[in-house]
This record gives sequence, C-alpha cells and structure tokens, in this order.
Amino acid sequence: MYSINLATAADIEGIAQLLQANAPSRGGSLTGEFPLEKVRQMALGSSPVVIALRDDTVVGVLFSAAKDAQPAPPSIKAMLAAWPGSPDAYVYGPACVAATERGQGLLAQLYTQLQRYQQGREAILFIRRDNTASLRAHARLGMHEVASFTLEGEEYAVLSDTAH
Repeated sequence: MYSINLATAADIEGIAQLLQANAPSRGGSLTGEFPLEKVRQMALGSSPVVIALRDDTVVGVLFSAAKDAQPAPPSIKAMLAAWPGSPDAYVYGPACVAATERGQGLLAQLYTQLQRYQQGREAILFIRRDNTASLRAHARLGMHEVASFTLEGEEYAVLSDTAH
C-alpha cells in the first residue's frame, strides 16, 4: 500500500505540505511551523529522513538528526538537557502521518525503516503531553518516557527507544 524510502530533493515540497497541514497554526499537534525552506534544510541534512508515499503523495515522514546538529531549536535543546541519551543517540522526529492514514500502522513502518539506517542507536524524542494519540503510538513502538520538560508553558514527555 505504501512505498517507504529515504527522502530525496524531489520529495521536499510534498513533505512541507504534509507538515504544514499538521502545524499548530492549522490546528495540528506538531511543535513549530515548517515553511518550505526549513523543511529543505531538515530534509537535506546529513541524517536519514524516511517518507511514505501512497499514489505518489507524501503521506508520512519521519526525520532524524544528530544530537549536535546546529542550529538546534529551543525544544531540542530542552529535550537534550532533560535527557542527553547515549553518546551515539540521535534525535528522532518530527514524525507526521497524514490524517487519512492514521491508525493503519504507518508510523511503525516508518520507524522500522529508519532503524535500518540508525542501527543500534538510541532514538530520543519529545511529545507534547496533550498529544495522547502520539504518546500511545510511540508506546506501541516500545518507547519509554525517560524525562520531561516545560517550554513556553507547554509540558513535554521525553521518550527513548532503548532506556528503561
């Protein structure tokens, strides 16, 4: 049903459209806004970005980044201050699945593909506490809460896929 691959330059516009459709300014639960140029910089960085296509449309994306990637937004700095993880850990996310595809196991497929590229490395991520659907989805992937932080009045859980 899905084609799951590493993102290429040709996918950037579709990734940006998906992220923008789920941005806070449109009632979505992502942290932050994702204009095209920001998405281009994130997608063409040195870390793998995995996408899911259905009928040539980007319907899912999962980013990864080095812990020391610069410039780091305040949310990443706060997360890493709360839980730095193992020395070779990586930052997982953002993850975004189109509303039409939720509940069909797509996040697990994206994560499985990303693990092939980040083999044996700890994933560290944060999720806003009120995003219960994402917290549940990541718990199903075997991720555990390891810390928390508050930023701009919002509470976040920090999760890891290896820490207990």
